[in-house]
Amino acid sequence: MVSFIPVVSEEQLGQLADVADEIWHEYWPAIIGIGQTDYMVERFQSLPAIKRDIADHGYRYWFIHDSEQKARGGIVGYTGGRTETETNRFFISKIYLFSDARGHGYCSRTIEFYDQLCKNESLRAMYLTVNKHNDLGIRAYLAKGFETIDSVETDIGSGYVMDDYIMERQA
Repeated sequence: MVSFIPVVSEEQLGQLADVADEIWHEYWPAIIGIGQTDYMVERFQSLPAIKRDIADHGYRYWFIHDSEQKARGGIVGYTGGRTETETNRFFISKIYLFSDARGHGYCSRTIEFYDQLCKNESLRAMYLTVNKHNDLGIRAYLAKGFETIDSVETDIGSGYVMDDYIMERQA
């Protein structure tokens, strides 16, 4: 059974940072290179970055958990984002799965989770950014009813750029 476990305790936050590091290093170097992967993990997925997102921007995080999976205590990935009251949308900042969890419906279950969250909070839509070279992610989000509404290049420092599509789905 798939569930979404809120990440709230110090121990969970540390575990989240470890999970993020592992997932990022197994997936992203082939797309953006190891240098940018290391930089982005430190800047956006590390324990200080996660704590800053929560404290300064109202982010919420969840472990994606499958009670039938024994590896890693059932954790198959993580997700997180924040409610944007000014746009009446939920920004999905992160949906990341371990490589052995991809293709098993966890992304679909995560989008269903956000559908319910949007309904509960009376939000009109959810949106996310996806790297333009992340073909797997783009195909998955299109299949879940997201539409590309824009593209953006963001200078994130140290000579690195995030080159993303912005994709949205009505709730």
